[in-house]
Amino acid sequence: MTRKEIFETELPHRAVAVYLYLETRADRERTCYPAIGTIARELHLSVSTVKRAIHDLECAGFIQKKQRWRENGGKSSLLYEIIK
Repeated sequence: MTRKEIFETELPHRAVAVYLYLETRADRERTCYPAIGTIARELHLSVSTVKRAIHDLECAGFIQKKQRWRENGGKSSLLYEIIK
């Protein structure tokens, strides 16, 4: 998918903004792992809005998220894989 195509989808603006954020932070494997709070702060959105946007993107098949874990068993930030 090209950046232009994301604007032609029926996704809400919040999802487009989060998708572009994740895409610009992704590595060569098209993965990144920013914290939801970081995304919210840098995009000037609420945490709940970012969570809804991530849900929108997952349902539309644009991203896949995976939980990351610390060595002590605690949760770490999510890993996002850009699919489209």
